[in-house]
Amino acid sequence: MRPRDRYQRGDLRNSGGLGMKPRTLTVRIGLDDTDHPDFGCTTYSFDELIRCLGQIDGLIVKERKLVRLWPYASRRTRGNGALSAEIEIPMGSKGKLLETCNIWFNGIMSEISLYPDTKNNPSPALLISFQEVPSEWYWEAVRGEVDLQNRVKEVTDSGITILAHQDKWGVIGASAAISWNSSVNHSWELIGWRSKDKIGSERKISKKSVDEMSRIFPDTFMNRDPTANKGIISPRTPCPVLYGIRGANKFAVEEANKWIQAVKGNESCFRWASHITNQLSDDHLQGVSNGTVISRPDVKKGAHAIVKVVCSGRGATLVAFSEGGTVNKLLRQLVPGDIISWMGLTSPDGSIHLERLKLVSASPRNLSRPECCGNSMRSKGRGQGLQCDSCDAKTEKSWISEKWSPNGLELIDGWSQPSPSNRRHLSMPLEHGIPM
Repeated sequence: MRPRDRYQRGDLRNSGGLGMKPRTLTVRIGLDDTDHPDFGCTTYSFDELIRCLGQIDGLIVKERKLVRLWPYASRRTRGNGALSAEIEIPMGSKGKLLETCNIWFNGIMSEISLYPDTKNNPSPALLISFQEVPSEWYWEAVRGEVDLQNRVKEVTDSGITILAHQDKWGVIGASAAISWNSSVNHSWELIGWRSKDKIGSERKISKKSVDEMSRIFPDTFMNRDPTANKGIISPRTPCPVLYGIRGANKFAVEEANKWIQAVKGNESCFRWASHITNQLSDDHLQGVSNGTVISRPDVKKGAHAIVKVVCSGRGATLVAFSEGGTVNKLLRQLVPGDIISWMGLTSPDGSIHLERLKLVSASPRNLSRPECCGNSMRSKGRGQGLQCDSCDAKTEKSWISEKWSPNGLELIDGWSQPSPSNRRHLSMPLEHGIPM
């Protein structure tokens, strides 16, 4: 559900007299699309920007945000995330802030000009906002495709300062990042970056230390995948990120970071920063749907499975990929007549890609005739009912079935979900809440 307040307001603080705090201005800055498949990372770029801004006297970084966007965006970046920060500056430092941002942005543009061409070259955008920001910018970018030209016009008309590549693709993510209301539903991620001389080499963070960290710091989560017996805090791409530690609060991720950095043999991070984030929020989904299965599963090459359902009088196609684990396995056991609940994302082709699935009521399976004298009663023919071969007892025709439940699946209150390795950043684990 969207937050009730439509705007996040710029914060102008006034000094009323002698001894009062100097007049300050709260500014929101947002950045997206600086990374290349083989180079860089927007999180690292943003950290460098924050450090440059830190040279401004009196500047305070109040909050740093990592915002994941709609998973099917046609031009998404590697991690599909944008960065923003809320900072406080003295009123007289506005010009210095803009000057520093301009110098830094020119530097990042020079850097990416040296990257080799790819299908989606970096298209950075840095936004600097001194006024109200509509929360719709976030919701539109986390739940669907955003038209670039419309968004650029909206941001321009709002008076926000835009520093951007000529294509301006980064404006979508940057505007979403500055408009996200982090007070509604959030988690935390601490990102540790590598020193430049180690980028591209194997990351040295032992699985044992990740397992132990998860045990010692229970307020951290998504550190490991028990189904695959592996840690999942480190990426596999040649980017500057050493690891990301996710958790329920800032204290938990920072204490976990101190601990894992102290483990002998683990690679030291060059620097790190904590971010409040929309990960695990389910903001990309629009709640639980219910329906009735009307087809048997169609299992494709690679074990991807599809069923047809009726939901609120309309047909829909549900897809569970093999990577979905128990979601895929449960869907493949469904039969027509089953009543199910699900949460999923509508893909560009209109099908619903499942993220969670529950069997609410099973259609009868393994039908048999009633028993009499230790054997099943037999039909005597059309319109003649059933009769016991032993005692000649008769009854009306009927079928019976045993109550059926899914076989061999680990479910939480009947719900299935993919393994940690195969969940979207935005998806809330069932361990954190049962869909309602």
